[in-house]
Amino acid sequence: MKLIFMGTPDFAVPSLRALIEGGYEVAAVVTPPDRPKGRKRVLTPPPVKVEAEKHGIPVFQPEKLRTSDTVDEIRRISPDLIVTAAYGQILPKAVLDIPRLGCINIHASLLPKYRGGAPIHHAIIQGEQVTGVTIMYMAVGLDTGDMISKVEVPIGDDDTTGTMFDKLSLAGAELLKRTLPELIAGTARAVPQDDSQAIYSPNINREDEKIDWNRSSKDIWNLVRGLNPFPGAYTTWNGEILKVWVCKKPEDLAPGADRTSESSTGAGLKPGTVIGADEDGIEVATGDGSLKLLNVQPAGKKAMEAAQLVRGSSIGKGTVLGE
Repeated sequence: MKLIFMGTPDFAVPSLRALIEGGYEVAAVVTPPDRPKGRKRVLTPPPVKVEAEKHGIPVFQPEKLRTSDTVDEIRRISPDLIVTAAYGQILPKAVLDIPRLGCINIHASLLPKYRGGAPIHHAIIQGEQVTGVTIMYMAVGLDTGDMISKVEVPIGDDDTTGTMFDKLSLAGAELLKRTLPELIAGTARAVPQDDSQAIYSPNINREDEKIDWNRSSKDIWNLVRGLNPFPGAYTTWNGEILKVWVCKKPEDLAPGADRTSESSTGAGLKPGTVIGADEDGIEVATGDGSLKLLNVQPAGKKAMEAAQLVRGSSIGKGTVLGE
């Protein structure tokens, strides 16, 4: 078996490593060009490139696969199979048609839910309690190909996008190990996706990151978890960005409970108003009660416990966030 692997971030590394350790011939790796990172803008290779070079695997780094000479190189290599994981580009038909066994993708969701570039973020933001990994044949559309195998992975209350990236990365590698022998033997059964059940998860934009205090406490809690550790949920305070990294899980209201009654913490206050600020954190009024912020990051500073911000600033009861 001669393979080509395409991927970019840390998420893809365990799958590449599984192919190498499984004895498959990885003839080449395709990944984006090195990018400047950090405040000093140091040119940094993608994690997949770093892993490939450890094993002496040739690496191609086209800016755009569709219009690059890399397509000709793939034809020259003539792989039996192409495996992708978080590569970040849609493969053109000219590439999809090259391998005799096709092209497969390791996607971090239970398709057809959460097609697109940010499936882990959106699953948490939407309050899902279970997500997973799907291995699918690649088609011209966005994550629309027939599904070969799946594995479910629960999302716990303490999970963030960061922790789920790690869990799903390992789950994807294990699923690949189990799936490849069946695919090679011709015994794998591919199932078409039900497009009527499709949910899309586009890349997160700046507006998605902003906290709307009119939303429910649980919605905001999920948003904060879903954007941790990147890119981060934010509100504003004194006209500057205040990132929110960790909140205390809000208590679920009993069915039929009055969300607007005076007994609800924060009731009658403008959403975004600080109800209390002390050593336990910063409690903020929301659309259905309140939410306690535990870890925040003011503009130009490092992340800190909310209590530390309270001790060293003027934030306190009556402060309005988000204005």
